Amino acid sequence: MKTKLVLGSWLAIVICLSAHSQTLDQKYAKDVTSITAIVDAYYDVISGASTDHWQFEKDRYLHSATALITRLDDNGKADVHTLEAEYVPLLLLPKEDFYETELKRKVSQYGNMAQVWSAYEVRTNPEIASNSRGLNSIQLHFENGRWFIDSWTTQMETKSNTIVADFLKTE
Repeated sequence: MKTKLVLGSWLAIVICLSAHSQTLDQKYAKDVTSITAIVDAYYDVISGASTDHWQFEKDRYLHSATALITRLDDNGKADVHTLEAEYVPLLLLPKEDFYETELKRKVSQYGNMAQVWSAYEVRTNPEIASNSRGLNSIQLHFENGRWFIDSWTTQMETKSNTIVADFLKTE
């Protein structure tokens, strides 16, 4: 009898928690309804104060299961890895204030595919200007009523490689 009561209590707790917990689709659906929404969410998940929690769950939701990240160095050498590998170094160090702010966006969409060029700047204090800027190339696809990030490539601007300044001059 006691065992049935304990099992019944556990079952009731599980059912209540399941009924009250949100699915990922419920929590993040608004972030993937449009290209604008998903790119805004893309910047939102990485930005925040050192006291903010990492948004791994939301970031995973934005990306397709096979998404790849490519970082290009000053010489164009590519470091390609998965979203999970992107977070490994972040977890090994104390979290710091980090704000990635979009400066300009250009979108090309054909059918269920989209390419987004997005210039950004990096700040450690949202109130202080930054001279650290980069350019993202973000590839997306639309499936099952929502957008997914399939890959992104990024390169930082340098004195010899003025990609952001050049991009900001374009229409």
